[in-house]
Amino acid sequence: MDKQKQIVEMFDDIASSYDLANRVLSFGVDVKWRKEGCAKSLERLGRSEGLRVADIACGTGDMILHWQNALGRGCEFVGIDPSEQMLEVAKKKLSNTTFIQAQAQEIPLKSESVDIVSIAYGLRNVCGYQDALKEFYRVLKKGGVLLILEFTHNPSPSLFEKGAKFYTQKILPLIGGLISKNLKAYQYLPNSIEAFASTQELREELEKVGFVNVWSKSYSAKLSTLFLATKE
Repeated sequence: MDKQKQIVEMFDDIASSYDLANRVLSFGVDVKWRKEGCAKSLERLGRSEGLRVADIACGTGDMILHWQNALGRGCEFVGIDPSEQMLEVAKKKLSNTTFIQAQAQEIPLKSESVDIVSIAYGLRNVCGYQDALKEFYRVLKKGGVLLILEFTHNPSPSLFEKGAKFYTQKILPLIGGLISKNLKAYQYLPNSIEAFASTQELREELEKVGFVNVWSKSYSAKLSTLFLATKE
């Protein structure tokens, strides 16, 4: 079985407990990060009505909920995820949303058809994520905004940041495993962070694709990072 398929099957298995685990493990602070990401994206775009938003690796639909609360009239929402079970949870939570089961590397949307692309804590789960970045660029309209929230690798942590890293690597898997009854899935999380790009590396990859005005902000001892980028 290839790695991407294994990752998708892992998310299928933990779908029913995913939302609860997220709130407990992040102490609910991820909600603040998502809201800030939405607000800054709209500030950059300069409008909030009549928009088409595509949330990639949408999972159970948390990010789409924030978009729906932040946006005005006449907006369209598309949630894309390869996990059938995660999408089933999302469909029960959300209305006014089109869901598509697909990979981030091959987004089944027309070129230049979306005003905002977002992906929250899903990019590191995409094998060959650079191909996904190219797809984000393709489907965005000119002037469109990309929002990425992700756990990024920190190659040179301070003493304080090492403490936060200890929580992520040692404590988080135990709590997540207890909630989901799938310890392996939550052991995957810190391993996937260590194997992923640093903040600087991801900024450079975005610029390689062609994105401009790439901006980032780190949270919680540099464990989580918000990125915004624009298609020129």
